[in-house]
Amino acid sequence: MKVHFIAVGGSAMHNLALALHKKGYSVSGSDDEIFEPSKSRLKKYGLLPPDEGWDISRITPDLDAVILGMHAKADNPELLKAKELGLKIFSYPEFLYEQSKDKKTRVIGGSHGKTTITAMVLHV
Repeated sequence: MKVHFIAVGGSAMHNLALALHKKGYSVSGSDDEIFEPSKSRLKKYGLLPPDEGWDISRITPDLDAVILGMHAKADNPELLKAKELGLKIFSYPEFLYEQSKDKKTRVIGGSHGKTTITAMVLHV
């Protein structure tokens, strides 16, 4: 599967990009600014965009999905190109839903201890 992230530098977005890359997906991305630790982590896996900013040449008809970050505006040139090509465009939550809709999922919520409980569940 070939996926492009518009605004790949976000804390959640770059982690999803890394996870999909490790899963064997072909991943590309762009962003107008990428800060640490996202920048180093994307670079480590060869996913750091060569230049900051938007580049419509990254949006090609062979993309299976475009994942749109929160701070991408409606007039983003990559988003407009993806729409023009009729590509599937997902928000972060929409993409997670599509990936998990046929799986059993569990939600851990509350005010305190979510991370600890999640780690215990994963360990078991």
